[in-house]
Amino acid sequence: MVTDSPRPAPLLFTPLELRDVTVRNRIVISPMATYSAAEGMAMDWHTVHLGQYALGGAGLIFMEATAVQKRGRITHGDVGLWHDGQIGPIAKIVHFLKEHGAVAAVQLAHGGRKASMQRPWNGNGPLDDGDLARGDLQWQPVGPSAVPVNDDWVVPEALSTGEIAELVDDFAAAARRALAAGFDIAEVHGAHGYLIQSFLSPIGNQRNDAYGGDRTGRMRLALEVTEAVRAVWPDDKPLFFRISSVDGIEGGWEIEDSVAFAKELKALGVDVIDCSSGGIVGAVTAASVKREPGYQVPFAEQVRREAKLMTQAVGLITHGQQAEAILQAGQADLIAIGREALTDPYWPLRAAEFLGCDPEMEHWPVQYGWWLTRRKRHSVFYKPVSN
Repeated sequence: MVTDSPRPAPLLFTPLELRDVTVRNRIVISPMATYSAAEGMAMDWHTVHLGQYALGGAGLIFMEATAVQKRGRITHGDVGLWHDGQIGPIAKIVHFLKEHGAVAAVQLAHGGRKASMQRPWNGNGPLDDGDLARGDLQWQPVGPSAVPVNDDWVVPEALSTGEIAELVDDFAAAARRALAAGFDIAEVHGAHGYLIQSFLSPIGNQRNDAYGGDRTGRMRLALEVTEAVRAVWPDDKPLFFRISSVDGIEGGWEIEDSVAFAKELKALGVDVIDCSSGGIVGAVTAASVKREPGYQVPFAEQVRREAKLMTQAVGLITHGQQAEAILQAGQADLIAIGREALTDPYWPLRAAEFLGCDPEMEHWPVQYGWWLTRRKRHSVFYKPVSN
């Protein structure tokens, strides 16, 4: 008698071990800034916003960019971990995510010369009189050099070497607070033209001291921050680093720089490179990299292959078959979605059903799945939503 062999689970829904942390699937919710904190404190909004992704089946969920210094906020609405009082509200969110099977991750960030900005829906540029009328007061942004993002942006103050040393310490202190809040994964935000990326890129960094000049000098801050965070982050917990794989403009950071940088990060104990791009001039979307489905996946593939390090792919990955194909081709190890999750927080569960690995909807919260399976069995109109 011939019997059908069990169908192998899609890679998208195969658990991944990262040090001593096991992620239930390869789907990551990217850090998505919602600019809805109060004085750096997470609110009920963040619990609901992030909690829905845990119920929706994502394996790994990132807290939005979390400022390590008060002046490192991008806007007045940024979440922060620059003092101990901010730990408690975040810890409640982390507890909920873990209670529902997701791994909770924090992205440690500093806005640099893109700090003191408007919330996007208020203009997405430097603070103006309208923001001041709302109570959003300006503060002085900082960067590697006194070079603004664009001509109409505030000129940042160039950080002194003493201030750089304080910054490194503040990243480490924020990592300790993140650990106290219960996070299992930390990521250093080194992308999108924020402080660390502005040091890496020759567009933003025009220093002539140890933190500028050639690529070695421009990488120094990022590597010092990484070493400091890794020193306080437990050996059994993974560390990610988000990069802008390319600046996407002439004379900027290139993919070859990212590969060389990834090798240095690997030596310091980084486990995954989160491969984004752009943002050194203006908004992240201002880069000349052509935006099409999976447009940043080749960056993740090249870094993975040449640096021999796990990577996370992100950028217009919108359906399960596409995500599975990326993993099957060996282009990345994790798949991050952001805006697509905004449109459907249950994207991971829909992908599992569509890829045939959860036909009875057993991965859904029991409070939902019990009802949905009965609708599925008894409705002649039911068919899986194309993912």
